[in-house]
Amino acid sequence: MRLLAVESATDLVGAALLRTDDTDGAASGSGSVAERSHLGGRAHAELLAPAIEEVCALSGCTLADVDALAVDIGPGLFTGLRVGVATAKALGQALGLDILGVTSLDVLAAGALEAAGPERAARVVAVVDARRREVFAAAYDFGSVLGDGVGTGVSPVDPAEVRDDRVEALTPDELVAWLDELAGHGPVLVVGDGAVRYLELLAPRAGIDCDLAGEVSAPSPSTLARLAARRLIAGVAPVTPGDLAPDYRRHADARINWEERAPQRTAEAPGPDRT
Repeated sequence: MRLLAVESATDLVGAALLRTDDTDGAASGSGSVAERSHLGGRAHAELLAPAIEEVCALSGCTLADVDALAVDIGPGLFTGLRVGVATAKALGQALGLDILGVTSLDVLAAGALEAAGPERAARVVAVVDARRREVFAAAYDFGSVLGDGVGTGVSPVDPAEVRDDRVEALTPDELVAWLDELAGHGPVLVVGDGAVRYLELLAPRAGIDCDLAGEVSAPSPSTLARLAARRLIAGVAPVTPGDLAPDYRRHADARINWEERAPQRTAEAPGPDRT
């Protein structure tokens, strides 16, 4: 399998190309991975295509050799998601490939488990900065499946199987209240750029571990590639490029963003009388 993963949901923008020579390697997410990522700011569109070219060159293949596609569909930044999903759609159409969409929160949770190990990451909360003093968040109870081999190298456990997603955006105070509730049942490892932004609020709370928030602040293209490979081998079906959709989560934001960019309408001068 040669799987190309596209990441642009947050300020980090990049790509990874995972190469596996057998089904067992793909199922565990192992194999050689080339990655290029940059802090995009507002330059997601300018940075993503070169990153894809670089990972292909590093892997010694061309886009025509890619046989699987994955993309982070959010939630995250409106512009970043538009760029990543549009790029994945274009590649899928050009290469004749369906696309696997993976959420940014799942990628962050998988990255936390990779970075911290099964004991420290038994309970993880992934937090993405939603701007406007809000965050998107989900909790993951990896400890509930520790007996299924979660501690053997790269975890075979899919974060989606142990996820408690908060579909609505949360204010910082709502996030703190939720984390306090979770921490009442044991330590919670918190990661993501939303945790970094509100670190002063979160770090002093009992039972809340924010020490890896800076290290796992953005979804990693490599982690996205490994998680997507495991899902594909497990039978998760990708979708056609036309059916791929970003998870803006705050749909009003998407609508407002388009309206603000639309040309201002002016009163039209009456046309010639054609009667």
